[in-house]
Amino acid sequence: MKKRAVLLTFKWIPMVIIFALLLGACGQSAAQTKAQPMKVGIVLSDIGLGDQSYSDAAFRGLIQARDEGKIVFEYREISETKTYDAAFEQLAQEKADLIIGLGYMVKDSLEAVAKKYPDRSFLIVDEKSDLPNVASITFKEEEGSFMAGVVAGLTSHTEQVGFIGGVESPLLKKFEAGYRTGVQSVKPDAKVTATYAGDFGKPELGTEIAQDMINQNQIDVIYAAAGLTGVGALQEAQKQQKYAIGVDSDQFFIAEKAVVTSMIKNVDIAIYKAVTGFADHQRKFTDKNMVFGLAEDGIGLAPIRVVTLNQDQQKLLDDLKEKIKSGALVVPAQ
Repeated sequence: MKKRAVLLTFKWIPMVIIFALLLGACGQSAAQTKAQPMKVGIVLSDIGLGDQSYSDAAFRGLIQARDEGKIVFEYREISETKTYDAAFEQLAQEKADLIIGLGYMVKDSLEAVAKKYPDRSFLIVDEKSDLPNVASITFKEEEGSFMAGVVAGLTSHTEQVGFIGGVESPLLKKFEAGYRTGVQSVKPDAKVTATYAGDFGKPELGTEIAQDMINQNQIDVIYAAAGLTGVGALQEAQKQQKYAIGVDSDQFFIAEKAVVTSMIKNVDIAIYKAVTGFADHQRKFTDKNMVFGLAEDGIGLAPIRVVTLNQDQQKLLDDLKEKIKSGALVVPAQ
């Protein structure tokens, strides 16, 4: 009898230990799950990574949030998924906590998937949505383009300047309107010639449009808001010893003898702020429609290079910037 009791004691000790270990493992797993960073998915614009502006900037914002331990993320490019619909569906099925669509052209696809997954949160950049689970980031592109126009007006010798847009749309019209107003605020008699390429991904088309502008209209400053198509325009301006203004990110390195400045659209800052704010507020947006302009550091100008503004010109530029930030000067968006 005594022997049996001893055997029972030794028989049950391992089971107790195993049970305790299992409880500990479960507790550790729960703690790890709770500590896991938020999962974000993004569908990039049609050109995708390497566009040297829009998609690359968005990617930088997510990398910053990831490096701070706020999120993990994955991305989709339509060069692989073929359609926006498929890209959003994949991210939804992989249970991303937040799904981002980059660009106004993704709106229909994003909304279709958002309706299908009403418990999931979505964020669209450069558009707005009425759906309750879709938040938005938009920018005051007209403010930064106005500043670019002022620089163009101060730089031009012929008082003939050009604007090249990608696909004509209400969004790109904001760029054109701000630029035109900025140029004419310092050179009232200057002529602004605007051309829309109809494509964001053809550098050779940008080259052709820039050639026509320079050779036929004596244009000596070109503002290109056209993605990779715009890259061709910047390089052609350099080839013909004219000036250029980049867009979205600092594009000086594309044509270092021509790019005077770039209208920076801080997509990286906006996405970083939106994503980290979402993570910090129990995975909810405190503002459904987020708008970034000069005052919010969502828009700005890259350093001025190639030309040098005199003291009076620099003061004028700075004063106009402060007036816009304070609301004393409202730049038209159309």
